[in-house]
Amino acid sequence: MLKNLISKVCQRYNVIRPRVVVGVPSGITEVEERAVEESVIQAGAKEVYLIEEPMAAAIGAGLDVAEPSGSIIVDIGGGTTEVAVISLGGIVVSNSLRVAGDELDEDIVNYIKREMNLAIGETTAEQIKMQIGCALPLMADTPIEIRGRNLSNGLPRNMTIVSSQIQEAMAESIFEIVESVKQTLERTPPELASDIMEKGIVLAGGGALIQNLDKLLSLKTGMPVYIAENPLDCVVKGTEKTIEDLERLKSVLINSRRRR
Repeated sequence: MLKNLISKVCQRYNVIRPRVVVGVPSGITEVEERAVEESVIQAGAKEVYLIEEPMAAAIGAGLDVAEPSGSIIVDIGGGTTEVAVISLGGIVVSNSLRVAGDELDEDIVNYIKREMNLAIGETTAEQIKMQIGCALPLMADTPIEIRGRNLSNGLPRNMTIVSSQIQEAMAESIFEIVESVKQTLERTPPELASDIMEKGIVLAGGGALIQNLDKLLSLKTGMPVYIAENPLDCVVKGTEKTIEDLERLKSVLINSRRRR
């Protein structure tokens, strides 16, 4: 996959071996760093730089990561939720949780199987999550019609499910995400905590689009919570900005810090 992707980049921009910035989870070990670097080099890159995903998300969300004051980003992706407090171009405190979009989809699949005796696929679960998924009750209990396989007789069946049921299905995983944010805030140095209280929490990643998640986080932390513009693209935009302004942002790259 990497070879195919790098080959397309080379053809499009008429380069032989490009420089590549790769987003990786926070807390990655040095062994894992080297494994990623070697894989990308073997795929055809000239140079490889690694950036922690919450840092990339913060840059993509428009936060000034180089300033001395503190900022907090919550990046809810597919496989992991990354929470990070950032200051002076580095991650001060972070928390990586293997509960994110994929786990929420699985929660919905299991709930519908358990409560409605209906088997649905992960694609259907994701569509349900996107349309009526919520962290707090909506103004009206929004219904959606779904189709799956009746587990009693194996035949296709249509059923209606409402947003309050999906809130119940996702409640445990949403709780874990909220707790991860609270734990990160508890470990934040006091001088940065006051900055965060003033600036608020920024949500990025596909999970940021779950309805009322920002309100729930604000309720549980007592802080303002903002959803980044185009939250799905924050990590990609952050890596793009980093490689475009590599000299100024080199300090945010984890393997660049290691080389120094």
